[in-house]
This record gives sequence, C-alpha cells and structure tokens, in this order.
Amino acid sequence: MNGYPGFWLILLTVLTTYPFSHGYLNLYLNLQEVQRLLGLGAELYYVRDGNINEYALNFVVPVPSKVDSSQFTWENVAGHPLPYSIDVTANSGALYPPQLNISATGNVPTSTQTFSVSFPCTGFTAAEVMVVIKINISVAQNNVTSLVIKRRKICTKLEEFTGSHVFIDTVPSHSNSTRIFYFAVGAALVMLTILALFVILFYVKNKKERRTVEHNNKPSGSYLSTMPRNAVNFTYNESFRNAPSYSLLDERFKDLQERIAELTVQRCRVRLSSVVMEGTFGRVYLGSYTTENGKEETVIIKTVTDHASEVQISLLLQEGMSMYSLNHKNILSIRRVSIEDHTAPFLLFPYKCTKNLKTFLQKCKLSPEGVSHTLTTQEVVDMALQVIHGLSYLHKKHLLHKDLAARNCVVDDKLKVQIADNALSRDLFPSDYHCLGDNENRPVKWLAIESLQHKTFSTSSDIWSFGVLLWELTTLAQQPYIEIDPFEMSAYLKDGYRLAQPINCPDELFAVMAYCWAMSADERPTLNQLQVCLEEFYTQLTRYV
Repeated sequence: MNGYPGFWLILLTVLTTYPFSHGYLNLYLNLQEVQRLLGLGAELYYVRDGNINEYALNFVVPVPSKVDSSQFTWENVAGHPLPYSIDVTANSGALYPPQLNISATGNVPTSTQTFSVSFPCTGFTAAEVMVVIKINISVAQNNVTSLVIKRRKICTKLEEFTGSHVFIDTVPSHSNSTRIFYFAVGAALVMLTILALFVILFYVKNKKERRTVEHNNKPSGSYLSTMPRNAVNFTYNESFRNAPSYSLLDERFKDLQERIAELTVQRCRVRLSSVVMEGTFGRVYLGSYTTENGKEETVIIKTVTDHASEVQISLLLQEGMSMYSLNHKNILSIRRVSIEDHTAPFLLFPYKCTKNLKTFLQKCKLSPEGVSHTLTTQEVVDMALQVIHGLSYLHKKHLLHKDLAARNCVVDDKLKVQIADNALSRDLFPSDYHCLGDNENRPVKWLAIESLQHKTFSTSSDIWSFGVLLWELTTLAQQPYIEIDPFEMSAYLKDGYRLAQPINCPDELFAVMAYCWAMSADERPTLNQLQVCLEEFYTQLTRYV
C-alpha cells in the first residue's frame, strides 16, 4: 500500500468496532452526502452489519453555512423489526428548531432508505452550533442501544454592515426569505430617504459643501472602496455561493486584503494552459500572465473548483499569501492574484521549469526506462542546504513555516530547490494529512512532538520537520512512519521511537536527522549548526569525486 490513507480511511475501514448485540443494522452517510459535507469520495459508516464504529461517532462533522440539512442512509438487515426513536437537539438562537422528514419513532426500514435532519440558520446570529442527533435502537426487550451523532453547524448573519457597505452573506430559506426581503427593502428605502434629505439641506446651505458630501457618500461597489480600479473586489455575487464572505468581517484578514489588493490583476491577462496537479477541490495549472508592459510570463496557477467550500477558498488565499513579498532564491513567493465575480480566485507563482519536489523524488524510483534523475548523496546534501538557506531567511523575517515537507517545495531541472507555501497541499496530498478527531487536518507525521501534543510551533519545530524532509530526500519521498497509526504518533514519539536510518544513507547524514528529532526543543540544533554540519559533510563528499 503506497502511502498512509489517512484518518477518513481509518473511519471507513476497521479500527475499533463494537457488536450491535444480536440485531443487525446499517447506518451510514452515502457517497453523495460525504462529498457534499467533506469533499471526499467515500461512504462513512456509523454502523455496518451491526458493528458500531466508535471513531466515526466521535468525529464531529462540520456543516457549512450554505448546507441546511444532514442526510443518513439506513437499513434493517436483522430479519426482525428494529424499533427506533430519534431526538434532535440544538440549543441556540442561531438555528430554527431541527426537523426530521420521518417520524420520530417507528421501525427501521428493511430496505435501504435515506432520511434527513434539517437545521436551517435563522440568519440573525453568527455562531457555531452543536447539533446532537440521538438515535435509540431497540434490538430486544430492555435492550436499547443509543447512537449519538454530532454536527457542528456554522451559521452566519444574513446582513453585515461595514460603513456604507452592506454585505449579503447568506440567503434565508422558505418563508423567512420573504420577511427578510421586505425588511431589507424597507431599511434601504429609509436610508435613501434620509440620505436625500441630507443632500437637499446641504445643497441649499452651501453648494460646495454639498458636492463634498455627495463625493463622500458616493455608493461604493466594493468592500475595499479605497483600493485602485484594478484592486480585488471581495463583494462576490450571490451566485458564487462559495465566496469566503465571513473572513471579510474579521479583523485578522484586513492585512490579507491589503496584500491581495497590491497583487491583483485583471482576469483577462491570465491564461490557463494545462492541468499540472488536481485534487478533489483544488487544481494547479500551467499558464501565462501578460504584464503591464505586454510581456508574457509563464506562471503556475493555484485555484479551486466551483464546488469548493468557503473554508477551502479562504485557506487558499491565506496560505497562498503566506510567502507574500519575500525575496530569496530559495523561496517561491507569490507573483500575482486574480479575483473576479463568478469565478474562483487565481494565485500566480513564477515558473522556471519547476516541479513539485515530492513528485520529482517519487519519479526517481521508477524503472530504468522511466528514471528522470538519479540522485547522488552529494546532490541530496546540496538540496538540503538550499532548504536550510530558505528556512533561515523565513526565520529572520520572523516567519514560521509549520508545514515544511517535500510536497511544499519545488525543484527545477538543475536541482535548485525553493520552499513554497502549503496552499492546496491537504487536497493534493491527502495521505500526508490526518485528523485526530478535532476537525483539523494536520501533517501529523511531520510535526514535532510539542506541536502534536500542544499545537505549539517554533523555529525548533520547523527544524524537526526539516529532519523529516531530509529523510524524504534520502528515501526518494517514502511515507514516514507508514506503519504507525496517526492517533498513536504522539505516544510513539514520546516513547523515544523515531524514523529508521534509510538504506544507503550515510551515518553522518542520519546523525543530522536524529539531532533534529530531539525530544526537547532546546536540544535540537540551530539552522546555523545544521548548515555547518552539512557543509562539512558536503566538502568531504567532494574530495572523493
């Protein structure tokens, strides 16, 4: 099996299951529902042939603001009736009372059927609401099994006012939409009347002052109204349902908006040529960008598909902009950004015959007829030194990478390496990320022990990840800790276990890796010390050439 399948495959196969007495039941999320909620092409079983999957029940599935229900598929395969009762609770004013489309009590159907629980947001309160769905199954007299399934429903306000701009974030459902519509129209008419009165009064008093007031109160078509004409417009049309609207109202994103504004170009100047990499919701294209001087540059373009969620789009922008304004030969910094209504955002990066480092290393393992390059130890050390140079530059800029790995680096035909951001990596390399029951996909096998246990990051945790990257270079991108369950990684590392020395890896090189994986962050080497060690080893290697 090439690569660890990740947390979701663990849920979908077998970790720990408990027998459902003598009754048999199937209860699961079908392929369409998993795709709708999580963007994955698989089924998620809570109960399979009477065996309860506790890991699946303990996982709280997030429900985006645009999704107002959760669907379940079930079937009685016991051969005798299985009475059930369902109770749904959600104690929050951000939600309307949850509704079932089936009876709250009855018998589990003997054929495969799907029922749904609807929990639409009111649109008046922004909140994350825990929806608890309790299903009681009577397998025999005085023998009732309770299945507790949880959903984290994300609700956003219908309208957010920022200055003179009105941002429509979501659309209410059913009859509530009519009430909100008339309320919005009435409020708009009142505002227009007041504005007209002020304009008339100022016009009578002073013509010059009136013009000033008209200028200052000129309606803005963009949330970032002070930006230049070609700046990014975050007020997506409602038809683009996946726009990261909630992020615009968060103070943390103001700097991000300013950065994007500086790099924004018109979409007509960007041309897509071919797909380089593709995941469930993300795509990487090879394309071109026409500069202000009319010169055409070849670029790599990161974007998402139309069915990408709000969170995925927001992560693309945040993580793609993490290398903003950096200038170093071993850092791949973003070149331009293109955001327009009705379309997914484009992130443009310079291209010089570069390819993803992980896929490049994997191709080196092909048969002699397909080998693209045979790496020597000297070349591996040189590539590692380039990563150290780039990482040192990041740390001098007071930036932590937090996801340093071969998948987040690029390399050209001359083996020149650049550290890149981790935008779309969770989608393009899903087997490298795992969720430990906290709804957060993390590169578990690359993280330092303190990052796993306490979610703390430092320059020392980046150095730990560098050690795993060096191991990837020497193994041609094998999967680290492939035999270890992601849930056991923390205990495994705490007990002192580490990655084994790769075949044909010199002792000097493995010693560098081992130093990076010291239990205490204070005991790990600095980047300067790593650079000295590797440069000395590189010098020794050149003497034998």
